[in-house]
Amino acid sequence: CRSSMPELVISREFVKQMVTHCTACYPNEACGILAGTGNRVTKVYPMSNSEPSPVSYFMEPKEQFRVMKELRQKGLTMAAIFHSHPQSPAFPSVKDVSLAFYQEAIYVIIGLTNPESPEIRAYTIIEEQVREASLRIVD
Repeated sequence: CRSSMPELVISREFVKQMVTHCTACYPNEACGILAGTGNRVTKVYPMSNSEPSPVSYFMEPKEQFRVMKELRQKGLTMAAIFHSHPQSPAFPSVKDVSLAFYQEAIYVIIGLTNPESPEIRAYTIIEEQVREASLRIVD
């Protein structure tokens, strides 16, 4: 019997917005929040990386606070956090795992080793256990 894999449902248009943000920040990591209801993404919030680096990200705290407040006001939840890996595969790094503070969120990683064809994968990270999540892209 297979345990059910968490699934994130996202439109092709939102995937394009994430990839655009990530390529714009290249060669540094980009980050952002995917908001929605349940497991369906309804809004992309590109965020500023307050520690610009090709190997790590940290969401700008004031910006993150403002977005979280807006989500509460609109009755949305943080469905996922996304960030890019400019020079490595779309798999959580040791640092990503150690900084995964939101157990309820799915972590989406956009690997840009081939910018023409970004690798996009999703994970849950709970108590340092990384598990792949399903990313369903819809029109």
